[in-house]
Amino acid sequence: MSTRRRRLRVTALAVLASVLVWLVADPLLRHRLRIADGEQTLGIGAAPVAVVALLASLSGWGLLAALERLGVRRARAIWAGGGAVAVLAVSFMPLIGDGLDGGTRVSLALMHLAVAAVLIPGLGGRPPGREPVPPEGDRQHQVRR
Repeated sequence: MSTRRRRLRVTALAVLASVLVWLVADPLLRHRLRIADGEQTLGIGAAPVAVVALLASLSGWGLLAALERLGVRRARAIWAGGGAVAVLAVSFMPLIGDGLDGGTRVSLALMHLAVAAVLIPGLGGRPPGREPVPPEGDRQHQVRR
């Protein structure tokens, strides 16, 4: 499978993961996810959840692809260990503020974690079919000629 096709599947799975969390929280557990913005209360439906997850996934994919295209050494490791984890941490900042009840706060946090749990290993992992390169000087794993 090509890298593009694998990453497209990972993106779709990340969107599905966030919508599944929404399905459990909102319709199944009957906790309406809402954000209070001053005097106005906004409901959080499946469509906005899917769109935000899709935009986050495509942004992550784009950043990783840019690092790879620039020839950054260990681009996947840098993206997964640094960039993706930092973006995940920043994504929790709006959850700290006012305007969210406890159930909505927990549900949104679980959605963020679900997307990250799919994207970080899915986009940042080594490509399928490639064996890890043994460390220099590791005679046990080197092929004899």
